[in-house]
Amino acid sequence: MDLHSLTTETAHPGSVDLDRMPVAELLALMNAEDRRAPDAVAAALPQVAAAVELIVAARARGGRLIYLGAGTSGRLGLLDAVECPPTFDTDPGDVVGLIAGGERAFTVAVEGAEDDPALAAEDLRALVLRSDDVVVGLTASGRTPYVLGGLDHARLVGAATVSVACNVGAVISAHADVAIELDTGPEVLTGSTRLKAGTAQKLVCNMLSTASMVRGGKVFGNLMVDVRPTNAKLVDRARRIVATAAGTDADTAAAALAAADGQAKVAVVMLLAGCSREGALDRLARAGGGVRAAVAAPEPSPS
Repeated sequence: MDLHSLTTETAHPGSVDLDRMPVAELLALMNAEDRRAPDAVAAALPQVAAAVELIVAARARGGRLIYLGAGTSGRLGLLDAVECPPTFDTDPGDVVGLIAGGERAFTVAVEGAEDDPALAAEDLRALVLRSDDVVVGLTASGRTPYVLGGLDHARLVGAATVSVACNVGAVISAHADVAIELDTGPEVLTGSTRLKAGTAQKLVCNMLSTASMVRGGKVFGNLMVDVRPTNAKLVDRARRIVATAAGTDADTAAAALAAADGQAKVAVVMLLAGCSREGALDRLARAGGGVRAAVAAPEPSPS
């Protein structure tokens, strides 16, 4: 598929006079077009769900979620990856973002990096890609060579693969186990896929990581019980999470959190199951990390 034939490269008929529009009119047009992003994601929810199931299965085997992209798409993958440790207490190596040109490309464009499919294979080999991993290729156009090469390498290794593109019938869809196609249409600024195409990709990344972490026991109700309290705001949030989850007051929650060495999930289990920190850790280990199952778990038989 030629670049000029992609909808993400097509001129938007309503923005041909963009440079002459009053600011209010320009913003109204952008806002109206931005609404297409969640609609495009809604139409692809079955495929997003299938991708989540792949990620959940991979993480249950000890595998990693690896985002792969170039330019804006690569930056979005990196952004989602770096937010997982503080939100879900994951190891920094559990969710990884790779961008064409390396980490410096997050802040400075690295010309030509996205055009070399072999670079992605090199980057994945450096990560020691395994068959237990899942690789999510992000590309608005659906034809970025770096991402295509990365998904092809992942398939050779036996890793699960997911593609996310903003064109229907994208080239990359044939290179993935699960193909997510987001029909976002032409951009207000022709070809600038950092706009609604980028927004749609970010929405999908939000879903992939959050839903897979929820299914993996990183959430209790709608509370982020695995949050890392690394600053004053997060310490306060952890205290409120414990209080809400255990149905107790702030002082009791604070005391449990201190006894749990700052781990909100452990404090919640301590309060709900009426056990010590060691008992809560044992329950969580036996329950695979899920609070509900940990609280319901029977006491271990005395040796």
